[in-house]
Amino acid sequence: MDPIEAHLAGLGAALGPYRTVAPRLADWGAELASHLSRGGRLLVAGNGGSAAEAQHLAAELVGKLREDRMPLSAIALTPDSSAVTAISNDYGFDEVFARQVRAHGRPGDVLLVLSTSGRSPNLVAAVRAAKECGMRSWAMVGAGPSPVGDACDEVLHCPSPDSQVVQELHLVSVHLMCEYLDLALAKPDHALSTRQETTTKEATTDEEEHVSKPLLVVVGDTLLDRDVDGEVHRIAPDAPAPVLDERAVRERPGGAGLAALLAAGSADCDVALVTALAADADGAALSEMLTAAGVTTYALPLPGATPQKIRLRARGQVLLRLDRGGAAQPPGDAPDGLLDVLGTATAILVSDYGRGVAAHPAVRAALEKASAPIVWDPHPNGPPPVPGVALVTPNLAEAVKVTGDAAHGTTLSTAQRTGHRLKDRWRARAVAVTCGSDGAVLCQAGPTPLVVPAGADAGEADTCGAGDRFAAAAALSLAGGSLVSEAVQDAVAAATSYVRTGGVTAALARPAAEPAVAAPGGTTAGEERIGADAAGRLAAEVRERNGVVVATGGCFDLLHTGHLATLRAARQLGDCLIVCLNSDDSVRGLKGPDRPLNSQADRARLLAALDCVDAVVVFDEPTPEAVLSWLRPDVWVKGGDYADGGPTLPEAELVKRWNGQTVIVPYLDGRSTTQTIAAARVAATTNSGR
Repeated sequence: MDPIEAHLAGLGAALGPYRTVAPRLADWGAELASHLSRGGRLLVAGNGGSAAEAQHLAAELVGKLREDRMPLSAIALTPDSSAVTAISNDYGFDEVFARQVRAHGRPGDVLLVLSTSGRSPNLVAAVRAAKECGMRSWAMVGAGPSPVGDACDEVLHCPSPDSQVVQELHLVSVHLMCEYLDLALAKPDHALSTRQETTTKEATTDEEEHVSKPLLVVVGDTLLDRDVDGEVHRIAPDAPAPVLDERAVRERPGGAGLAALLAAGSADCDVALVTALAADADGAALSEMLTAAGVTTYALPLPGATPQKIRLRARGQVLLRLDRGGAAQPPGDAPDGLLDVLGTATAILVSDYGRGVAAHPAVRAALEKASAPIVWDPHPNGPPPVPGVALVTPNLAEAVKVTGDAAHGTTLSTAQRTGHRLKDRWRARAVAVTCGSDGAVLCQAGPTPLVVPAGADAGEADTCGAGDRFAAAAALSLAGGSLVSEAVQDAVAAATSYVRTGGVTAALARPAAEPAVAAPGGTTAGEERIGADAAGRLAAEVRERNGVVVATGGCFDLLHTGHLATLRAARQLGDCLIVCLNSDDSVRGLKGPDRPLNSQADRARLLAALDCVDAVVVFDEPTPEAVLSWLRPDVWVKGGDYADGGPTLPEAELVKRWNGQTVIVPYLDGRSTTQTIAAARVAATTNSGR
C-alpha cells in the first residue's frame, strides 16, 4: 500500500476508539483551568517527539491557544540543555526529569507525562518524585501495558499500535485539553468560583495541606470473628469429642472489616470501609470496633443477623469452627451519597467474602466508574471482578476452582497457567496467584510471570487473615504510587511477616510494623563447583532424586545487593541453582572494551562462594542459549527488568522445548553495575580535582 494511504488508514482506524477516551480531556482542561488560574503549576515531560509536544503544550499555556487570556504557569522539563546534561551526567538519565520535578513541583500541582511506548524509566521515576511532592500525575500513552500509565493517578490511552499515530493523537489531545481549559476560563462564574476557592484555601494552613493522606477504600462483607481459647484435658464421656475449658474470648471484625483494620495500622493512609451491617447488637459492636481503630464506615443495611465465625482453639490450634448468621442475604439499597467515597479514593480494595456487597448493583456501578486503582480479593461464592481492575489476588485453590484446572504439574506452573486464564477471563490488568509459603506468581500482559518467593516456611503458624494482609498491603502500596509488580513484592513481604510474627492475634495486639524482609533460601555453599563438568554432574544428581534444577545468568562484574536478591530468590524456586556466567570475551562484546573489571575466574569464585549458588558454568557466546541447550534447567530465571508487561524474554522459547519454565524474580531498584562504575568514576574525578 502507498505510504500515504497506509498512514492515513492507520490514523483513521484509531480515531473511532479515540473518541471514547477523549472526554477525559474535558475534565483535565477544567481542572487545569481551576488550578493554574489560582497560581498552580503544570510540569510536562516526554522523550524524543514527546519532548517536543511537552514544549508545545507549555507554550500554549504560557502564551495562548486562540483568544488572549492570562499567562498560566507551565514548565516543560526538556528544553534546558544544561540541566538535562548535568543531571544525566551526575545522576544518570533515569533521574533527568525526577530531579526537576522535586525542584519545581509543589503539593497540588500536576505532572503530565507523554510516552508512545509507555515504558520510559525516566518518566516512571518522575511520577514517583511527583507523588513524593504531593502532586497529581497524568499520562498520555499508547495502547497496551504501560508502567508509566500504571504509575500515574490518571491515564489517557491513545488506541493505536503505531507510535507515529499515537504521537499525532497526543498532539490532538494537547490541543483539545487547551480548548477545554479556555472554555472553562471563559465561563462567567469562573472568576467568582476562583476567588471563593482561593479564600477557602487561604483558610487552610500550609501544614494541613502537607499532612493530607491518601485514602484507601475497602469494599466487602464484614463478619464478627470470635476466638474462644481454652485447654483440653479430657474427652467427653457422652461423645468421642475433646472438652474445651474456656479461658478467654476475643472478638474482632472479620472479612473486609479485618482487611480495613490491618490497613488502618499504616500511618501513611486514611482508611474507609464500604460494607453492610445488620441492625443488631453484633452489628453495633462491629461499628464501634472499626471506629475505634480509625476506620470510617459507610454501611448498607443488612437484613437478618450479623454473620459470625467462632473458632474454638486450644494451644493456638483450631479444634472447631462454628458459623452463625445463616445464608447470605443481599444488602439493602445504598443511602443517597453513600458510595460517593469511591470517587475520592486513592486506591480501592474489594475484599469479597461472597455475602453480597461486591455483587450489589449500585456498588458495582460505582466501582466501574472509579478512577482509582482497584485490588480485588475474590471469593468462590462471589461475583467476578469488574473489568479493568489493576490486580486480582486469588489463592491457588481459588484459581484452580474457578478455572476448572486439573492442577497438574508444579505449583509454579499451575499458578502461571490459571493466573493468565483468569486475567483474560476477568479482563484484569494483572492477577497475582498467592501460593502460601511459596509466595506469589504475578501474571501480567507478557507471557513470563514474576515469581515473588516468601522465603522460609512459617511452620505451624496461624495463617488466618494472611490473604487479607496480602491484599491490604498491595492496595496500600498502589495508593503510595507503586507499580503493580512492586505492590505484589510489598504484599508478599507483609503477609510473610504477618504469619511469622503471630498472625491476626499479634497483628491486632501491637502497632503495625514494617514488613520483614523474607529470609533467603539456599543451602550451605560447601565445595566450589565451577565449570561445565561440575554443573552437569550437579544437575544429574538433582534430577536423580526428582529435584528441580534452576539456572540464571549474567555478567556479575561487580557483585552487589541487587545480584544477591535475584540469586536468593532464584534459589528458592528449586533444589539447586546453577549460574551461567558470561566469559571475559562475552562481557567485552556486550559492555565494551573496558569491561569486565574482574576476570571470569574471580567472578566465578565469588559466585560459587555464595550460599545460594550451587554451581557456576562459564560461556563465551553473547547469549546463554548454547549452555542452556545441554544444561536443560527446569526453571530459567531472570531479574525484574522484564516485569510489568515488558518484552518476551529471549530464552523463553528455547526453554519451552524441554517443558522448562521461564520466570522473573524481583530485583532491587537502583542497583546496577553500570551505575556503580559510573558513580565511582565521578567520585574519582571529583577527588582528583581537589
